[in-house]
Amino acid sequence: MARTGPRLTPQTVEVLRLLLAAPDRPRYGRDIARQTKLKTGTLHPILARLELAGWVESFWEDPAAHEAQGRPRRRYYRLTTDGARVAGAAVADSRAGAAPPALRPNPGF
Repeated sequence: MARTGPRLTPQTVEVLRLLLAAPDRPRYGRDIARQTKLKTGTLHPILARLELAGWVESFWEDPAAHEAQGRPRRRYYRLTTDGARVAGAAVADSRAGAAPPALRPNPGF
């Protein structure tokens, strides 16, 4: 069976573990990078692949939030419902030493 989900590198599994800790909680990129100890140049391609696969969704914060604090706007990421399900299975498989699953959320069409 051909794999249709994102590559599950050790770094990707770390990102998924962090997101699974609170699947409904949006996290911004620098926070994810800090907690996983990944450089942003490694992290953002992982997040892009997870979003393309439908495991993660992203959104930009309200401009008023960052303007009031005088900082750049943040992009937030969180697992989709299907993404949480397949990510949980992928992380469990990685702990068991199994080959990465060929799972992908149903895109709904």
